[in-house]
Parts: sequence; structure tokens; C-alpha cells
Amino acid sequence: MSQARDHGGAHWPMRPFKNRVTRPRASARRRAVAQLAAGTPVLPVLIVSVVVLVDLVGGAGMIWLPLLAAGPALAATTNGPRGVLCVGLLAVVLGATLGTRDGVPGHELAAVLSALVTVTLASGLASALRGRREQVLAAVRSVAETAQHALLRPVPATVGPFQVAVRYSAAAAEARIGGDLYALIPTPYGVRLIVGDVRGKGLPAVGTAALVLGVFREAAYDEPDLLAVVGRIERSLARNLGPDDFVTAVVAGYPRAGQLEVVNCGHAPPLVVRASGGVVAVEPPQPAPPLGLRALTSQSPGLQVVRFADGDQLLLYTDGVTEARDRDREFYPLRDGLARHLSDEPARTLTALHDELLAHVGGRLHDDAALLLIRKPALAEGTVPGPTVPEMAADAR
Repeated sequence: MSQARDHGGAHWPMRPFKNRVTRPRASARRRAVAQLAAGTPVLPVLIVSVVVLVDLVGGAGMIWLPLLAAGPALAATTNGPRGVLCVGLLAVVLGATLGTRDGVPGHELAAVLSALVTVTLASGLASALRGRREQVLAAVRSVAETAQHALLRPVPATVGPFQVAVRYSAAAAEARIGGDLYALIPTPYGVRLIVGDVRGKGLPAVGTAALVLGVFREAAYDEPDLLAVVGRIERSLARNLGPDDFVTAVVAGYPRAGQLEVVNCGHAPPLVVRASGGVVAVEPPQPAPPLGLRALTSQSPGLQVVRFADGDQLLLYTDGVTEARDRDREFYPLRDGLARHLSDEPARTLTALHDELLAHVGGRLHDDAALLLIRKPALAEGTVPGPTVPEMAADAR
């Protein structure tokens, strides 16, 4: 009754009831039509229609009828078995109709229709197998994503006193995981971080990256000396890697205000961006072997202490960035790109760098690439000071 009063007429009460019934039905019909349209093999049906049109115009009979098999064959690459069977049934019906219309002899028409049925059944089977492979691939991708999240844990926007941003791209887009590694954790000895590159690709590289990160996370929390952290990683790799396997890496720490410790193990030098301007590469004082190869040489990595004031930024990266080439085989100029896109927000800087890197290579990287950028904001900028070392240590536990 309230609806009748709202509409102000004796004949109106039935309309809301009608709308309540028809609108859901109409909505259901629209959804069904949308689903049907989404699953309709448009291109295969179009090919069948073109063959029929050519036959009707030319009246050639047997010359064009075998081409109807292209419809179900193409549907197998884009649609499921149901769509293939629908296109095949359409092709058989139209083939029989056109053959009868054109006066094709019965035995010849039967041969053509038998071929259409055979192609349809074979295409339906191929479509079913393709769908099963796609399901398996989706499951593998899901496992790969889970493994990546477990291996390369998400890095928060702020860690201790730093603003942080990370960009990672695996060369095998289908796998979504590669041999590059990174980690940044608060410890009782300050914030510590690592960026590395495992020799090789695929599952063996992923396993080695997991080993390095696991040892680093334990050692970084336990060892007061950064060189001792590197030593533990080296000993673990020496026990577990083959003679030809190794990992290049940069391990860094921020033990006290204004000082940054860096240990470079055969890796590309980090870039420090001064708040006053300029990009400086932190070159190691002497060459050092990658992790896992120290037993083959008498050289050992050294500890560098770098000034790191408020407003300074540190970029660590892998060779997938600096060795990325364009069509003219020119390397990506990382230092120039960093200077161009530098901002007070590391996330914005890395987003611009990553986009420019992809544009440089034409949209797809041929090697894994990792970028990790930290910035020490000044308190005058209005940022909230990071937790103290004991608080960070408690969080890490």
C-alpha cells in the first residue's frame, strides 16, 4: 500500500511487483548474453560465414566446402571444447545445406562432411588438452608467486630511519621469479641490506638465492661485524654450491648516524646521491671475488665506510639494469637516468627509472633486474623518526 500511495494511483501497485520480477530476470538474461558473447568464437564463425558467402556468390560447390574445416580448427586455439563443437556443428549444417544446394554428388558431400566431423572432434580434443595445460600453468604461476613472496619479502615504505623502494623484474615473465635477490632488515646493529645476483637462471638460481637470503637474515641479526655477516654467507655457499656457481652481492649497513658500511663482493658498485647534488659510484678499494669463490683466490672483500648524511640516497642494483641494451646495442645509462628522475620519494624515483628501463629495451628485459633505493630524510622535512635500534630488533624478532 505504501508503494501505491507513493505513486499516487489505484493501478500502480502492480508495477513495482512486475519490476521486481522482470528486472532480475532481465539482469540474468543480460548476464547470460554477456557470458555467451564472451565465450562466442567470433573469428571462427566469421571464417565460416566468409566461406559460405563466397560459395553463395561464386556457386563453386566442392571447391569451397572443405575450407569450412578452418572454423573448428581455429576455434581450438581460442575456445573450449563446447565452442569448438558449436562451430563444427555450424560448419557441418552449412556444408550439408550448401552441398545440397549446389548439387554436389552424395558420396563427395559425405566425404566432405565426414572430414568436417573428424576435424571438429580432433579440434575439440586439442582444445580440451590446451585448457588442461592452461590450468596447470596457472597453478605453477600461483606457486611461483607464493615462492617469490616467501623469498623476496615485501619491503615496507620505511625501515628504521630510511625511506625505501624496491623494483624487481624477472626476465622470465611467466615464472615471475628469478635469480636476483634483495633484503633489508632492522637489526641490533642498525639497518642492514643486501642486493645480489646469482649466476645462472631457473630453479637452481632460485634455490641459491633462497640460501643466501636465509643466511643473511640470520647472520645480519647475530653478527656485530658486517664482514662477519659476509663470511657466514661465504662459508655456507662454499659448502652448498658447485665449483662453477657463485653470487655477486653488495652488503651494506647503517651502524650509526652519518655512516654507511659497504662490502662489495664482485658486484656492480652502488650509487650514492648526495643531497647537495651529484651521483657518486662507491667503487671498492680493491677487487674482491664473488661469494662462493673466495677459496680460489687470496683476495678478500674489504669494508668501506661512506659518509651518508640526511637527504642522501643509496641505490643498489643488479647487472640486469646496467647491461640492458636498446636496438642499437647501447647499454642503459643508469647514472644519467637516476640523475634525471631523482626525487625526494624513492618509490617515485624507481617507478620512473623502471619505466624508462623498459622503454629502453623495447618493453621486455632479457635478464633479471632489481633496484633498491633508500633515502635518509632530514627531520626538518617533517618525517617521523624511525624506531630506535632496540625497537627495530624487537620488531625483527
